[in-house]
Amino acid sequence: MLVKDWMTKNPVTITDDTSMMKAIHLMKQHRFRRLPVMHGGELVGVVTDRDLKEASPSKATTLDVHELYYLLAELQVKDIMSRNPLTVREDDTVEHAAQLMLEHTISGLPVVNAAGRLTGIITQSDVFRAFMHITGIQQGGVQFALRLEDKPGLIKEVVDLLRSRGARFISLLTSTATSEEGYREVYIRVKNLPPEEVAAAREELARRFTVLHVIDDSAR
Repeated sequence: MLVKDWMTKNPVTITDDTSMMKAIHLMKQHRFRRLPVMHGGELVGVVTDRDLKEASPSKATTLDVHELYYLLAELQVKDIMSRNPLTVREDDTVEHAAQLMLEHTISGLPVVNAAGRLTGIITQSDVFRAFMHITGIQQGGVQFALRLEDKPGLIKEVVDLLRSRGARFISLLTSTATSEEGYREVYIRVKNLPPEEVAAAREELARRFTVLHVIDDSAR
């Protein structure tokens, strides 16, 4: 999955001389948590709702309302933004974007094209949507989770067993994150299996492999 297929295209941006007050208004209006900051058509920074909150006067301030509004109107985004922001390319994978967000504890990334021009923004919500799509959870069905030895042909045996009972496959994911060495978890989501076939398939799989769980999401 590529970033360009999941990002928000043509994002709302502001210039670095935008007032803090206007930035706050835009975020509230569009329910954004971050805005790319531009200068001369180039991406020069990112300002987040956290940046604006930290730069805003405390509720305990002694400023009167007129002084407060003056301060917010005079303070510009360039004074509080994060400069030279971390970015991803359009043709990077969503997984790579998710890895960067996790490693740097950020919830969104500007997206640039091969020329370095801003073309979009990808957020944690976009990553979640992509994850839901690739797992197939929105299609319901039944998920079979197994722990298999990491040997060639074992996943095919499981697939063939389920297919022989009439299953149609939605997704197949594997992971070694929580397995001991030499094993892997396999998560297979299928549909078109009536309850009696699900039970029979589980029983047959359990005789040959380690079944972690079988969850029917059809009724959710």
